[in-house]
Amino acid sequence: MQSSVQLTQLSPEALAVEFFRQSAGQWHSQRRYYTLTDGETQEVISAIQVRYLEPGDSQLIELAQRHKLDNPQALVAGTAVSWESRYTAPAKRKPAKGSTVFGILGETLYRDRGFATSKPVTAQFYFPNPQTMNLRTEYNGSMFEEELKLIGQKYRTRQTIISRAGEQQMIGQYLETRVA
Repeated sequence: MQSSVQLTQLSPEALAVEFFRQSAGQWHSQRRYYTLTDGETQEVISAIQVRYLEPGDSQLIELAQRHKLDNPQALVAGTAVSWESRYTAPAKRKPAKGSTVFGILGETLYRDRGFATSKPVTAQFYFPNPQTMNLRTEYNGSMFEEELKLIGQKYRTRQTIISRAGEQQMIGQYLETRVA
């Protein structure tokens, strides 16, 4: 593993590659979503699997093709993320399963799907420090601002703010614990 001083001298793309490597593994996620317009709160527990994808991985090639990139081998790294979730409060929603693929090129994060769409989307990212990745995704009149922060080797926090028409609609806060 590289020292913090070495990591701060890397490009955003290289920082993202290292961030994805460090995120690989199995995580137990506890999430809370606050709907700001009506005050509703939802709590969710998830089992998350993050697999690091090397350059040339077939899932990255497929992702590049979905985004119509000129070079299907252009994505320098990525992750394949799958999850199984259950809502604990209120418990009226069914358990959910899903997956998504992320790829990196320059300062753009490519996804096979968005939070609220099955279509491919992109996000711009930056690193205020090597352990914190900030993302900004916009589509269909909505904006998603997300912060992912690695805390040592065992923990990760995330926060997502969802806005529509310039007004914040929802905040999601996550504590994730590495289980493997």
